[in-house]
Parts: sequence; C-alpha cells; structure tokens
Amino acid sequence: MALGVAGKAELLALVAGSQAGALARRLVRGPRRPGWPLRTELAAAAMRAVLMRSKRRGVHWLRDAQAAVPSLSAAAKRARFEPVDAGGVPAVWCAPPGPAPRRTIVYFHGGGYVIGSPATHRDLLARLALGAGARVLGVDYRLAPEHRFPAAHDDCLRATRWLLAAGAEPAALAVAGDSAGGALAVATLCGLRDAGEPLPAAAALLCPWADPLAAGGSMDANADADFGDRELLVGWIGQYAPGEQARDPRVTLLRAELGGLPPLLVQAGGAEILRDQIEAFVARARAAGVDVRFDLAPDLFHDWQLQAELLPEGARAVDEIVAYLDSRLK
Repeated sequence: MALGVAGKAELLALVAGSQAGALARRLVRGPRRPGWPLRTELAAAAMRAVLMRSKRRGVHWLRDAQAAVPSLSAAAKRARFEPVDAGGVPAVWCAPPGPAPRRTIVYFHGGGYVIGSPATHRDLLARLALGAGARVLGVDYRLAPEHRFPAAHDDCLRATRWLLAAGAEPAALAVAGDSAGGALAVATLCGLRDAGEPLPAAAALLCPWADPLAAGGSMDANADADFGDRELLVGWIGQYAPGEQARDPRVTLLRAELGGLPPLLVQAGGAEILRDQIEAFVARARAAGVDVRFDLAPDLFHDWQLQAELLPEGARAVDEIVAYLDSRLK
C-alpha cells in the first residue's frame, strides 16, 4: 500500500529533521567522520533516520517509503527498461540505447531479503548498462516475510540458469549484487559450480552481507556512522531465515566453500558496520584460491554506491565496477 498524504508528510518531516540535526551537530562538533563533506553527512543522516524508524513501523512501511522517493536519475532516463519473465521469476531488462549488446550482467538488489527491487536500483542498473555496454537483468526475487528461505536464493539461481539456457555466453556474463544481493550472487555462483554448470566470467560484490548474525567489532565501532545497526539486521534475517537457517552457507558466506569461483571484485566502506565480515569473506575467498580484488573506501557507509546520483564517491565506485567488469568480460 502506497504512503498516503499523511505518510508522505511524516516521511518528509523525518528526513528534514534528521538533516537539521546533522547540520546542527556538524556546526558544533565538526563532521561525524573526518572525510565526510556536508552532502555525505546529510545523505547518511536521512537514510539512517528512515531505516531506524522502520524498526517500529515494519518492513512494509519501509517498502512504501522507498517507493515514495522520486527517481532523479539521469542515467535511468538514458537507458531502456523492459519487464521480462526470467524462467518464472519476474525481472527487468536494462539496456543501453541501440542494438542488444553481447555482454550481460545479472544483478541482485540488496535490502536484507525484505525490501528493495529493480525499481529501487534503477540508477545503478542504468549506470552498469551504459558504462559496461551490457544488458543488465535486474532480478525481482521474492521477499520475506511473505517468502522465506530459500525463496530468494531459488529465484536468483533460476533466473541465472534461464539466462544461460537462453544463450548468454559465460565469457561475456557477470553477476553482481549489493548487500544481501551480494550474498545472493555468491550463493548463485556456488550453486552453478556445485551442479557442474558454466560459471560467469566475474562477479562484483558491493558491501556483501556475509555474516547476518555477526556481533562486535565494526558492528559496534561504526554504528554511529552507518545507517543501520545489528538489531535491525538481525530482525531482517529472522524474517527470511530464522534460527539455524541463518547459518546455512548460502546465507552466511563465511561458512561457504568458495573454491572454484570466478574472479571477484569486492567493495566495502570503511565506516560500515559490515566491514569486518566483508574483510573476513575476502580472506576466506583468497585462501580458497579465488582471484579477489578488494576495494575499501575510507569513511564511507554501507551501499554508498546507490547514492551515485547524489554523491561523487558513489559515482566513482560505480565507475570502478564498470572498469573491472569491462576488463573481465569479452
């Protein structure tokens, strides 16, 4: 259900109040992180306010709040979007103008398995399509709490298999995803590998959610700078993979067998609460013989790449993803 007039007014007041508070704090104490310009601080404050409000409002309110934010993406206006049935899984094609390119990227959006869709990631999908000269398949996998583990995992693997069966060349194919979508990307690669099926040429993982039940370390140290906290994340994973299901290697990547995966680009923010678990995942992947490029962006929060239209840091990160995929895809 979309937010009504009162709901939109509440959302606007919440964002405005968070930014006023962030500005007042900055004037008195300076930036929350040394490397943060004002625009970064205001963006972080607004996202944190909305996500923390969702603790009592719930994920359906958060979905409605996401849908209420207007898209201001110049890149999305240049790209072509078209819905598609990806082997029984709803998805969206995003492509650059002109003939269909040879390259393909399968993208799994983030959102803790409970929020998000290709629509919330239109800017990122478009930037990848335009920059890499590729068709991007944005997979609209099922969300919790309506659909629990392994629904999202099954959908992502099914959509990727559909794409391969339709003739996508593995050498010209990559998978990518942010946050929970990064975990889904790794699980999809492992599923293909375990079945002896062709693997994509590379993967890009943006702030992958590698250990949903992690505690301590960066989960505490960066709680003031990031826009979520452990309580929020544990609540989300409990709606998708409750109890011991959260420890399944498809969900907790630190338990996964990673040998035999294609080259990976992994990005993380130095100020995000997931920093420690992402670094642990990179170490495990390298120990398993995987070719991993790890880019750590100092002082940046979780999923800053999704703010590429607002933050130069986000645009640069997406440019780095495009350059990496361009070097790996035929």
